[in-house]
Amino acid sequence: MVRDFPLVQTRPPLRYRRIGPGRPADYVMTAEAAEILGVSQNTLRAWARDGKIPIHQNPANGYRLFRRSDLQAFLKKIERPVKPQ
Repeated sequence: MVRDFPLVQTRPPLRYRRIGPGRPADYVMTAEAAEILGVSQNTLRAWARDGKIPIHQNPANGYRLFRRSDLQAFLKKIERPVKPQ
């Protein structure tokens, strides 16, 4: 008996960039990056997975890392002027 199973939509693999030279202070982990952006960690992970924010990987332990300059550029990109009342 052959069963038809619905296709499961898979997400594209995360594209990590290995961190190269640079001061460790230039990078923050997920919790701190989420705090900087004012969103939850899950939201930040989703944005990174969708390619909205570049994600880097610590070669020693595989942790997700975000460059502070990337976070600032993202904030600048999404900022909207406040309309005077």
